[in-house]
Amino acid sequence: MSNSVRFHVSKTQKPGDGNEGFSLANDNEMTGLAGVPSYGSLPPSSLDGIHPSIAVVDADGSTRDGYAVFGDDPQSERERLHSIESKEGGKGLELYEEDLKSRPKISRILHSLANYNAGLTPSATDMEKAAKVPQSAKLGTMLGVYLPTIQNIFGVILFIRLTWVVGMAGWMESFFIVLLCCITTLLTAISMSAIATNGVVPGGGSYFMISRSLGPEFGGAVGILFYLGTTFASAMYILGAVEILLKYMAPKALLVGESVYNAADAANNYRIYGTILLLLLFFCVFLGMRFVSIVAAVSLSCVILSIISIYIGIFASGSTPSMKVCYLGDRLMKTTNYMIDDKMYCMKNSTIHLGDNKTEVAPLWKVFCETGNCTVFWDNNEVSLRDAIPGLNYKVFLSNRVNKYRDKGEYVTGSSTDQGNKLTDILAESSTTFTLLLAIFFPSCTGIMAGSNRSGDLRDASKSIPTGTILAIATTSLVYLSCVLFFGATIEGDVLRDKYGESIGGKLVVSELAWPHFWVILVGSFLSTVGAGLQSLTGAPRLLNAIAKDGVIPFLGVFAKTTKKGEPLFALMLTAGISEVGILIASLDQVAPIITMFFLMCYGFVNLACALQTLLKSPSWRPRFQFYHWTLSLIGLFLCIALMFISGWYYALLALVVASGIYKYIEYKGAENEWGDGIRGLSLSAARYALMKLDENPPHTKNWRPQILMLAKLDEQLIPRYPNMFAFASQLKAGKGLIIAASVLEGDYLEKVGEVAAAKQEIQRFLRDHKVKGFTQVVVSKDMEDGMSQLIQAAGLGGLKHNTIMIGWPYGWRHDTEKKSWKNFVSAICQAEAASCALLVLKGVQLFPANSERMVGTIDIWWIVHDGGLLMLLPFLLRQHKVWSGCVLRIFTVAQMEDNSIQMKKDLEVFLYHLRIQAQVQVVELTESDVSAYAYGRTIMMEQRSQMLRDLNLSKKEKEVVVSLRCHSNQFYTLIQLE
Repeated sequence: MSNSVRFHVSKTQKPGDGNEGFSLANDNEMTGLAGVPSYGSLPPSSLDGIHPSIAVVDADGSTRDGYAVFGDDPQSERERLHSIESKEGGKGLELYEEDLKSRPKISRILHSLANYNAGLTPSATDMEKAAKVPQSAKLGTMLGVYLPTIQNIFGVILFIRLTWVVGMAGWMESFFIVLLCCITTLLTAISMSAIATNGVVPGGGSYFMISRSLGPEFGGAVGILFYLGTTFASAMYILGAVEILLKYMAPKALLVGESVYNAADAANNYRIYGTILLLLLFFCVFLGMRFVSIVAAVSLSCVILSIISIYIGIFASGSTPSMKVCYLGDRLMKTTNYMIDDKMYCMKNSTIHLGDNKTEVAPLWKVFCETGNCTVFWDNNEVSLRDAIPGLNYKVFLSNRVNKYRDKGEYVTGSSTDQGNKLTDILAESSTTFTLLLAIFFPSCTGIMAGSNRSGDLRDASKSIPTGTILAIATTSLVYLSCVLFFGATIEGDVLRDKYGESIGGKLVVSELAWPHFWVILVGSFLSTVGAGLQSLTGAPRLLNAIAKDGVIPFLGVFAKTTKKGEPLFALMLTAGISEVGILIASLDQVAPIITMFFLMCYGFVNLACALQTLLKSPSWRPRFQFYHWTLSLIGLFLCIALMFISGWYYALLALVVASGIYKYIEYKGAENEWGDGIRGLSLSAARYALMKLDENPPHTKNWRPQILMLAKLDEQLIPRYPNMFAFASQLKAGKGLIIAASVLEGDYLEKVGEVAAAKQEIQRFLRDHKVKGFTQVVVSKDMEDGMSQLIQAAGLGGLKHNTIMIGWPYGWRHDTEKKSWKNFVSAICQAEAASCALLVLKGVQLFPANSERMVGTIDIWWIVHDGGLLMLLPFLLRQHKVWSGCVLRIFTVAQMEDNSIQMKKDLEVFLYHLRIQAQVQVVELTESDVSAYAYGRTIMMEQRSQMLRDLNLSKKEKEVVVSLRCHSNQFYTLIQLE
């Protein structure tokens, strides 16, 4: 006997996902044989249109085609196929020969499972492009995440702003700023690592993680903000590179204007050079990831060499001669005012000797004593030379420990009240505060998602993203924190506060600290900044491309297209255009806070997503990264929100408005994607909690409101017959409370499954068209009466059940020979009474106004019997809607001759006052003759009714049903008729 293994493929659901798929089990496992593995569930997309066949290995090692058995009873199917195989030597499957040839082997099914793309269904074009991409194009942790993240983090701020931040805030506050930013990004990276390892992370990176965790609305909103932040980051890096080029490397390369220290001239040159550099980077990105990786590798090497050069220079600074700076008293002078032909003339003499018996007026004397009368500040202070970089020094470390914030235009050094000379002294270009410096520095920590943005190019994104990102943050945090302390202990505080190095000849402060030469830092910082801009310009289009492919924002569909090489060209063009807007701002310090808001909001939502998934304990939440906790995510979320408003509340509000607008747009357009996100899980948990609380105690009278079960009649096309019933329900509820639009189909459920779905869709369409927020329910029953009984008994859940039933008046029942034409109506009334529900019967519903109409006149209520106030409540609710708001409510009651009609009117007005309902009260007096006439009319009606029952030939039981229409005192029966 051959020793073969056959597999049973059955329809199932993926555990925790709720997605329908298929599962594999083997015959040996079913029969108790051990040692043969079974496979888990498959995604539904992997088996669409596929009928798996299986290669069966016999005992002698030979293989032959087997079969896959589908169904819930594999044993009977196996016996049937065994009998077919045994006939004619196993040649009884000729009818299935073509199918067997076209069916893929089990290896293909497993390959589909291994390449499951987290719910993203690739198009045929995408699959064709993916097949052409060589496997070697995929990147690992080091090249794909760690190095790009380091390069993105080590950007422009480290080289041209960190020394200034330390000088203004002092190393103590600067250390706190850097530590706060690093902790925020580290906590975000931990949350991101948990999300990234909870399944497959395809292209889109951070957007994918947020959208699949918080839903398409949040994902789309935050994804767009993160895209804008990354795009503006490229503009910031380009502006930083241009600033390094024009202010420190080639100050004479101005295309317009005369001086780079003139704000207007500098801004115009920044715009021109920035645009040129943006075009160069655009073409680099367009050439593809391989070229970007080569350029990035070169710039990254420069970053590492520059940082090493800084550390060597820190320890070597005390043993080498330092550059001198000139002071007048405690004021730091600009070199342009005491340098002639690269020689320093920091002296109080009136003249200087230039050689060859030539003399000239001393440069400082010319400034302070130009008119012949020297300033008081010149007379009262002496000129001195000091070391700009004295090396590691305890006194320098102590003097730089506290902040020295300045307002715009104040002197950077000395007392701001002393009268110096604004032509020679260093002035504050802008006002500085702790919050401003925090906003300027934070973008230097925002490159942590550089690896996740390139997740589509990674070999194993769920492994590489957490490992590479956390290592990169740890490395950069150590460098930043140590640099803050070393800068504070090595460089003179006044020189640190000199933002553009005007006291040291217009040189970059940190470059003067480097070893062996300042050009190492200038070239390294320029190339590293360009590389960081290149990384941002590479990641942003891919992020936009992923958002466009998801289709959550319809007008972005054009950016889902890619070139033959897989490059998102249209997204790249848009990114370059937005980046150009940032370049036209022409100020790094103004662009940085914008980037801070975008990134902080994105990081905050990453932390929220992780905390939400952890607290909800969703079965699908099983990250491989175990070093996370929901408290860390909440702390990260709090820090992000706090930093947003600390850095600039106006920018924070703007970011929130933009995010809210995108969220509402996606919600309005109706995001059809369902990813099992955390927001839906939160909604389910909140709904369960609310239902349990509602069910704990019976509802109080004050909280009573009509929760309506609307029994809608359908025509032959399964379309509701009376649309105005939906309009009336909308007007009565004004969008509040519970409405269940239900209907009954007669027949067998197994045969009516398709019709049930179609009926639900039609009812839901009517609810949407009439702006009714409610639920739909369609049941199949053997007859209409039994179906209505099921709905009245079982509709709703827990404390969220109906207390009012709305039905239509049975038209034409007098002329209908079938009993059910009136029997269903009678039965519904009796069942409503048995369920202690109020009953609303709509007569003349075709005449009821639509939501677009406006009613005027009066709403008349004839209040004969006290019904608990329902008759008063219904018109009040109607008048809350714009259709009925122009109507006046009138209450009529009846008084006989012996009643005091005046007192009855007063009592009724008091009653309405306590009910807080405004209405006109009318008391109708009936004389004895009126009452007699009324009694006579009622007697005639009763006789006619008795004759009708006799004509109908009803049984005794059926007559009792009709008689039981006299409802009990606790039954609310309201007939609503529009005249």
